[in-house]
Amino acid sequence: MPHIAAVSKIELPHKIKQTEVKAQARALFAENFPQVDRLIHAFDNTEIITRNFCKPISYYAESNTFEQRNNDYIDCALTYSVQAIENCLIKANLSKEVITDILFVSTTGLATPSIDALIINKMRLNPHINRVPVWGLGCGGGVSGMAKANTLAKANPDAVVLLVAVELCSLTLIKNDYSKSNFIGSSLFSDGIAACIIKGDNHRTGTGVTCLASSSKLYYDSLEVMGWDFQDTGFKVLFSKDIPTFINEHIHQDVVDFLNKQNLVLADIKNFIFHPGGKKVLDAYKDALQVEGDFLKNTHQVMNDYGNMSSVTVLYVLEKFMTEGFDDGYGLMLAMGPGFSSEMVLLNMKNN
Repeated sequence: MPHIAAVSKIELPHKIKQTEVKAQARALFAENFPQVDRLIHAFDNTEIITRNFCKPISYYAESNTFEQRNNDYIDCALTYSVQAIENCLIKANLSKEVITDILFVSTTGLATPSIDALIINKMRLNPHINRVPVWGLGCGGGVSGMAKANTLAKANPDAVVLLVAVELCSLTLIKNDYSKSNFIGSSLFSDGIAACIIKGDNHRTGTGVTCLASSSKLYYDSLEVMGWDFQDTGFKVLFSKDIPTFINEHIHQDVVDFLNKQNLVLADIKNFIFHPGGKKVLDAYKDALQVEGDFLKNTHQVMNDYGNMSSVTVLYVLEKFMTEGFDDGYGLMLAMGPGFSSEMVLLNMKNN
């Protein structure tokens, strides 16, 4: 089975305390958002301590145009993607020449040619690399990207697949959008960049983490739960307060059904690599799955330290497992995204 050779993440230069973000949000919203005093506690309820941002906090108080923010997205996405890839290649002890496929995942900016083309040019990668840009999967994109990378590596045992995920959520903030969803979004979302290398079966050396199976599910008639409303001023965030309820209603059976197909049960999972959508989302996972112990410890810590980085966050959680240690046995990657949808990947995780 294909295996994960390495995972790298970026520590952005502008890591900002949640208390500082809270103070600035209050100042920006106070005059035009009457609910600010009632809802400001949302910043504390996230349990986020620091946020990963690609720009200094003063940037977000300026009146930036959508064009400027998107240009900054392209510049930052390229710069930090190259850093993440170079770090990942070092971890995997590989040269850039061996990469056969590049899969680029994002939802927070626009670029044509897509960012993977810019990366190939900047790094002078093999011009014959198979390119797969994936846009619009939101928080589910990291797990879906891993599943797609696994499919590519299964199809070609000689493959060395590079998965890159970039989410610069802070650059989507519309300063003059005084809606509740924008206010809540400003309490939660941040920026992240991660790279992973997945190798096919003909590459025998690796980390001991193999990809076994995946599942993708789109829930009918739930398009309004999460997404963007595209406006002249940029990407207006849309998400429903019903997301935790949705998880409670669906996720237990979905996980059970997925594992049953692999002749497994929930008790067989030793490592839970979940996307931290927020405190209420994590509480909903705990309520729905009823797993004993602090099974979402790494997920909580990533959320505390970085915030919700959309698709990238689950890859930071995976990197934490692979860097700090995991239990021998099965691992389950899981994230929910726009659609509304769920994405799962089953891993077999063995310490070498």
